[in-house]
Parts: sequence; C-alpha cells; structure tokens
Amino acid sequence: MILPPSTLGVIGGGQLGRMLGLAARRMGYGFRVFEPAAGCPAGQVAGQEVNAPYTDLEALRAFASGCDVVTFEFENIPAAVLQELAGAAPVHPDWTVLHTCQNREREKAFLTACGYPCAPYEVVDSATALEGALQRIGRPAVLKTADFGYDGKGQSKLGEGSDPSAAWAGLGAPRGVLEGWVDFTCELSVVCARTRNGEVRAFPVAENIHTRHILDFTIVPARIDPRVQEEAVEMAASIAADLKLVGLMAVEFFLGRDGRLRVNELAPRTHNSGHYALDACPTSQFEQQLRAVCGLPLGSVDLLRPAVMVNLLGDLWAQGTPPWDRVLEHPGAALHLYGKAEARTGRKMGHFTVLGETAEAALAEARRIKTALEG
Repeated sequence: MILPPSTLGVIGGGQLGRMLGLAARRMGYGFRVFEPAAGCPAGQVAGQEVNAPYTDLEALRAFASGCDVVTFEFENIPAAVLQELAGAAPVHPDWTVLHTCQNREREKAFLTACGYPCAPYEVVDSATALEGALQRIGRPAVLKTADFGYDGKGQSKLGEGSDPSAAWAGLGAPRGVLEGWVDFTCELSVVCARTRNGEVRAFPVAENIHTRHILDFTIVPARIDPRVQEEAVEMAASIAADLKLVGLMAVEFFLGRDGRLRVNELAPRTHNSGHYALDACPTSQFEQQLRAVCGLPLGSVDLLRPAVMVNLLGDLWAQGTPPWDRVLEHPGAALHLYGKAEARTGRKMGHFTVLGETAEAALAEARRIKTALEG
C-alpha cells in the first residue's frame, strides 16, 4: 500500500494527467509529470514537470526513480518503455495491458480469444487484402489503423461505391483493421477500476453522443434497459480481470438494434466519458485510479444524482473567451477548464457537468447551456 505523502508519477501531461494530479494533491500525495512539451496542463499542477521525449529511457528512468508509483494518462507511449521502467518504480497498469490496448489488432485478438462479443473484423495489410476482406465482411464497414487513433482519427467508412484502394492509401499505415458496421441504437461506456488483490468497482453505465467523431454529451444513467446496464458492468469487470488490470480502464460498447452489446474499444486509463463522476459520484475516476495504483481500498461509485457532461471544444473560442457566466449561473452546473494555452478547432479545452432530477432534465439543461455558449 502506497500512502501519502508518497509521490505519484504520471507519464503524459494532458488534461487526464492534470485531473489525476489534482486528485493526488488533494489527498496529500506528491505529483510529478513526464511530458515532451513544456507547460502542459498536468505540469501546471505538478510539483515537478520533466520534459523529454517518451523514447528517452535515461530521462524516464531518472523520472521514475523519483516516484513511488508510476502510471500513464494515454496510450501513445511505447509499451517497451513501461517495461524498462518497472525496475525503477512500480508501474500500473502493467506494460502488457498497454501493449494489448494500444493496438487494435492485438486488442481484437484478446477480446475474441476471451469470448467477448465484437463486430466481425479482419486484419489487412494492403489494398488487395482490404478488397478481399470487404467481400467477406460486407459493406458498410469501417477501416481503422491498427495502431493508435482516437476521436475518429485514423479511420474511414466504406459504403457502397467506396474505393478500397483510395481508402487504403488514405489510411497511411502499414496495417489496418476492417470492422463490420454495427447498426447501433447508442454508444455506451463503463469505467472500472481493479486493484492488485482483485477488488473491482465499476462506475454507472454512461450513454455517449458523438458529433464529428468527438464525444459531445455523456448521459448518466444511460437511458437503456437495466438488464443491459448490468450486462455492460459485468462484461467490463470481467475484461479488467482477464487483462489482470491494476488501475482503471474504460470499455466502450455499441448497443445494437438487436439488443446485443458489442465491445468497441478499450482504454486502460481514465476516460472522457467518466468526467461526470467529478461532480456526480463520491469518488471521481481520477481518485479511483490513484486508489487502484496505490493499493488503497476503492471508493464509492454510487451515482448521487443524474448527470450530463458536455465537452468544450476550441471552436467556442473563435470569438474570444466564451461567456462562462452562462454555465455558472445555472444551479447544479460545474465548469472544468484544462489550462490549455491555445484553442484549436476540435481540441478539448474543458467540460461542464449538469446535475438534475432525471437524466432527461439534466440533458435538456445541458443543451440550453451549450446553445447559450455558442451564441
């Protein structure tokens, strides 16, 4: 068990690292961040910010040696780097978890081998292979890069009339994963944490609405059958156990029109769709990640009130600083900004959360606030 005032080290300096650092500081932990770019959001709240490439093993070892436990905030870190750091400090989740989840080919193979339902898929490495896979899987289908990719980046939909050669050329990667199209009613996610001794706690199922492939609204509780909610939570907890996860992860699902859940993606870290818990649960996902990697008892994940989280993208800054009073004048609304210096189109700059008597009431209020912000 790693207790305060021990030092938490986080690899990655974005908003997820920032909010994890704030949770650590509140609980009395020291906080260090490793990030290539200086002045990152997490660095603003860290006791120390170390700037070097993720491939600089010497700098990473020195960083880890000054920490009592190390974790990461996103997947675009070489898994081999985490493997190398294990001798300098405990690293959670383990590098093998990152290795599986940062590559769609390995992730799909893991899920399939364990019997979890997914969309039909094939791995392709050329335009010719893609054409053959399309014939077997059918159209529409989605071509995704095998490595990395988020918020819709590194993927394209192939419908009737789409040119496989053009799609392959546009992928810009040596390998891809072609997935059959899932006719879904909604997208869901479950954030869950697991400790070394096997304790697992899952947050309530979130319903996610995307716009241009970027998360727009998260609604909790999800407006779905309680039976499906229970199935999603059980599946997420089982996946965490099969991965031997120590830490926190998110499992994304499609809920098909046939009523079946299919796993879409795994993220072995805190997740955008879990931000609502900062205001709606006794324990946030960030505190829960800290508890899990430090071997502490996991906190309560009870939903105190229905909630809706809305992402704030850089588009809002087109006319200058947005009128934040439009958020703050509403009872039950909370504003979270990430300290990013430059607002760009599509860049996540912050979020706000609205609590309500029902999910529908919170969603209606959240839509009103968003419309007011957009002017």
